[in-house]
Amino acid sequence: MQRSCEHILSRQHPEGFWDGELEADSMLEADYIFLHKLLDAGDPGRLKRAFTEMMRFQNEDGSWSLYPGGPGNISLSVKCYFAAKLMGVPQDDPRLTPCREWILAHGGVVACNTFTKMYLCGLGQYDYDAVPAIPPEIVLFPNWFYFNIYEISSWSRSIIVPLAIIYAKKPFKKIPPEQGIDELFVGGRENSVLRLRMDRKNLFSWRNFFLLLDRITHMAEAVHIRPLRKIALRKAEKWMLERMEMTDGLGAIYPAMLNAIIALRCLGYSEDDPQVIRARDEFEKLGIEQGPTADVPEPTFRMQPCVSPVWDTAQAVYALGEAGVPRDDPRMIQAADWMLSKEVRHRGDWSVKVPKTEPGGWYFEFANEFYPDTDDTGQVLLALGKVDNPRERYQHQVAQRAIEWIFAMQCRNGGWGSFDKDNTKMIFQYIPFADHNAMLDPPTVDITGRILEMLATYGYTRSDKRVQKAIRFIFDEQEPDGSWFGRWGVNYIYGTYLVLRGLEAIGVDHNEPQVQQAAEWIRMVQNPDGGWGETCGSYDDPKIRGVGPSTPSQTAWALLGLLAAGDDRSDSIAKGVRWLLTRQRADGSWDETTGTGRTRQALYTGTGFPRVFYLAYTLYRQYFPLLALTTYKRAMERANGAASH
Repeated sequence: MQRSCEHILSRQHPEGFWDGELEADSMLEADYIFLHKLLDAGDPGRLKRAFTEMMRFQNEDGSWSLYPGGPGNISLSVKCYFAAKLMGVPQDDPRLTPCREWILAHGGVVACNTFTKMYLCGLGQYDYDAVPAIPPEIVLFPNWFYFNIYEISSWSRSIIVPLAIIYAKKPFKKIPPEQGIDELFVGGRENSVLRLRMDRKNLFSWRNFFLLLDRITHMAEAVHIRPLRKIALRKAEKWMLERMEMTDGLGAIYPAMLNAIIALRCLGYSEDDPQVIRARDEFEKLGIEQGPTADVPEPTFRMQPCVSPVWDTAQAVYALGEAGVPRDDPRMIQAADWMLSKEVRHRGDWSVKVPKTEPGGWYFEFANEFYPDTDDTGQVLLALGKVDNPRERYQHQVAQRAIEWIFAMQCRNGGWGSFDKDNTKMIFQYIPFADHNAMLDPPTVDITGRILEMLATYGYTRSDKRVQKAIRFIFDEQEPDGSWFGRWGVNYIYGTYLVLRGLEAIGVDHNEPQVQQAAEWIRMVQNPDGGWGETCGSYDDPKIRGVGPSTPSQTAWALLGLLAAGDDRSDSIAKGVRWLLTRQRADGSWDETTGTGRTRQALYTGTGFPRVFYLAYTLYRQYFPLLALTTYKRAMERANGAASH
């Protein structure tokens, strides 16, 4: 534990925060190449290094996967294949031949999602008429209207508004024929670009309604019947520019930032316009240059999907505080002050549904004022509770504002979503362009469990009706086998651990059947080596929940879940603790990578969008094992103290 604390503290930035790298799939590098080829921009050397990084992770069958060890993904594989051709790789290159065969065997380009097809349109590799329409007129719907943009998730909102501008302007750049991907269309491009078909078995369905609306929109586009187009574009532009203020870029997430750059250029902003320069600079800041290493002898360049300093700082401070780092340690106070400086004091998109609540809370990144989230806010409040700040009164005021904001964001069913309240209209999943599986931000048990733990820390009990609603929501969401689904971490191990932590903190008895059933599930999925692991594949097939190679972060989560359920004496606990202890490095850190040499990469235990996008939080493997060992040590001390009495 001491070595772990020292290692984590050694990673603290001089300004007081922690910021571990976020790793994700090769889509980031492929899209980076696409963007700069579309706009005739970018450093050729950096593009080459991004290509080198992308090619590292091609599978033996030619495809690319969303996560290490996962199956090939059609949209990602098409993007990577196209990026390779844009970089001058010929069609008959031995690296592209198996990829082409794999893509054709899995449906070709038409099997890709809408966002991929939209990007292909910009370089003439798909037809705008065959892509689901994303008309900018959607921003004109008033906030009281059932289908307004604030009824979709905040991340989809920030991605789709600039994408709607792109759809309206339909940028096109002609590329040399040898860089095209006609060979990826099954039966030839002229025979395979088809629109989505209606469901003839259920004619009166929401799917068919939206498909009919899509056809009508395309017909109107074809004959230029767009009476509100100029008004819509002006409003979309204004909406986008407003949300590029006080942020690290639109939404502070990769796809929205990329779309914003293209949208600005489509709207006529020049390359040297301050808005374009700023948007480009924020986007490029996500990049990481890597010099030659023992594993990869040539330099590479990779992109992060976003940055996570508030999240990492809150997790690190909480783990360190639990481990016994003094509450008045200058490093802890500096971190607390840094987090306090990031408090949200402006009304963002959340205020559309919660108009009478004072701003409060925290976001994920360095700056993202429009989009605080309940998960970060709950974790920051937990972290602040571990610090004795000389500015005690100010810290208390900030915490109270945040708690009031948290309560205002509680959904009708008692749970909490991440960025919005009651973002639950399932009808939006039937919209043709909603095939990225991330249109909604419903309440989740993992966030709700964290918030219950935080509320207990600040003195709230089960007598509070809002707490009672949250507990009912959690119990209603429990799976038949005792586990809980994890929305923001992989997967059932993550959800179950956070729920059990929250229930214990708020005073739910360990002997409750829901708690003991969950603990038994955790013990049941323990690996023979004593650790725990779960792959991202459990989102596609829940039958393999809790199945995967042991990792430090997931082993820590499982231990934390068992300890929260009152289990501190079982063989499962002993084996899990031993697994962590024997795998700690001499410098106090843990490793969470797979593969060797050029293919070495982090295992993904973080979730962006289930079934679509996953993450490796590179600091998870450090602060969660520390927290698990600390919690175990405290449980042993309590047990020994009780025995001595």
